[in-house]
Amino acid sequence: MSLQLLYHPLASYCWKVLIALYELEAPFEAKVVDLSDPRQGEELKSFWPVGKFPVLRDFGRDQVIPESSIIVEYLDQHYARARPLIPRDPAAALQTRLWERFFDCYIHTPLQKIVGDSLRAEGQHDLHGVTEARALLHTAYAMLDKHLGATGWAAGPEFGMADCAAVPALFYAGTLESFVERYPRVNAYFEHLAARASVVRTIKEAQPHFPLYPYRASIPARFL
Repeated sequence: MSLQLLYHPLASYCWKVLIALYELEAPFEAKVVDLSDPRQGEELKSFWPVGKFPVLRDFGRDQVIPESSIIVEYLDQHYARARPLIPRDPAAALQTRLWERFFDCYIHTPLQKIVGDSLRAEGQHDLHGVTEARALLHTAYAMLDKHLGATGWAAGPEFGMADCAAVPALFYAGTLESFVERYPRVNAYFEHLAARASVVRTIKEAQPHFPLYPYRASIPARFL
């Protein structure tokens, strides 16, 4: 098998790549990395010294590709068959990349700030930073709620790279600051995402690991 993904099923940025792989129907070997095991952590660092997943290995092209956004771009460039995840039209591609960045920067980043802070030792919490992160989530929800509706997906009429990024961002952010009541278009969009086969599969694979998530109690029961 040409492709190997180093990842963890619970890790939010890994979801983006998993969904892209499933959408493209690209065969790959899934290799779970347990960062609590020093040997596995060192192996990951041998490919990407910062020690973060996901990392994609393409044995056929002798390539190691880190970072979720770059991995999806790479997969779309080399493994897209019938329909790409990034439109070939330059203007449409720019919109796809804009909204992919939006989900990562303004929803994914603040949610990770909140979750990360919950794991800090007593006396080391950043209350101000968490308050700012929660406020940013609502700013992003409001922007997204205003944007959605013109098309079926985040950046156009077809499911694409931006939607791959939206799934983990909204799934985990929704456990911290709900969008169900105040942002109806965001909620409808998330439900649309959650029904997609690639997303159902990704969430199902993560389910055994949800007990490790600090905000597990806020995950809707239908996903457990």
